[in-house]
Amino acid sequence: MSNSMKENQVTSESIFWNRRQFINNFSLSSAALALGASAFSNNASAYSANTGFTTAEPLSSEYVVTHHNNFYEFSTSKSKPAKMAKDFNPGNDWKVKISGEIEKPGDYTLEDILGFTQDQERIYRLRCVEAWSMVIPWQGFQLSELIKKVQPNSKAKYIEFITLESRSTFPGQSGGSLGFSSLPWPYKEGLRMDEAMNPLTFIATGVYGKRLPGQNGAPLRLIIPWKYGFKSIKSIVSIRFLDSQPINTWNRSGPKEYGFYANVNPKVDHPRWSQARERRITDESFFGVKKIDTQMFNGYGDQVAQMYKGMDLVRNF
Repeated sequence: MSNSMKENQVTSESIFWNRRQFINNFSLSSAALALGASAFSNNASAYSANTGFTTAEPLSSEYVVTHHNNFYEFSTSKSKPAKMAKDFNPGNDWKVKISGEIEKPGDYTLEDILGFTQDQERIYRLRCVEAWSMVIPWQGFQLSELIKKVQPNSKAKYIEFITLESRSTFPGQSGGSLGFSSLPWPYKEGLRMDEAMNPLTFIATGVYGKRLPGQNGAPLRLIIPWKYGFKSIKSIVSIRFLDSQPINTWNRSGPKEYGFYANVNPKVDHPRWSQARERRITDESFFGVKKIDTQMFNGYGDQVAQMYKGMDLVRNF
């Protein structure tokens, strides 16, 4: 895959969001709305399968993508976040504190970030560590664009991401029947710098031709398609550039079950279940689908395997 690929090589320019209207009104352009149904039908064969940014596999329906969510800040239930997030509508004044080993630290609003990144669309496979998967059409921007803008220095080896901590917004952070009281909030995730700079690494701002809903991680969600889904941290409010490896939330809570790398690997089982196969969720039947074989790096090995050359991927799971 060429790192110099332009966004109009992925999809037609006519279905990209109207950037200025999105910033000003935090809504889709009328053209994007009109094209939403046809551009993101359940048959993605019109897209090239050779870029790594797309796949010809059938898309999961918009309903299951927005109603089957692991977002424990709301609830441990997969169906409840869609209802609980109905009033969570962050606007373009949402702020992300970007700090650490960089030349341009600061509090950046969503408007700031959208102003210096380019709209793109990516159709990615999402593989959950729980052995289910989806195929999802995201909108957003390549993380490397944001990284280049803030100019990391030579000490920056890792990036840490942090989710909003707000018990009024996220009742699951209080524990009890809704969440995990034992989880250390706020939710944190991390990447090595080369992983963050990989062209596949993406920040989602929308899904299915619409702005990202709360239950899917509005307004900014990390997407790393070759890693298990828990790495895809939601509702990001902080990005820190570090000289040492951060400890992500699930690795801190269960180091024998959830590694820092969390690369999809069918040969490394979770202690409580096999990772060799997965249940592909495509429609509202949810459980009425056959299992398929899981691919190493979730099928993105051509784009990412070189980053782990020489590493023991069982020990560094």
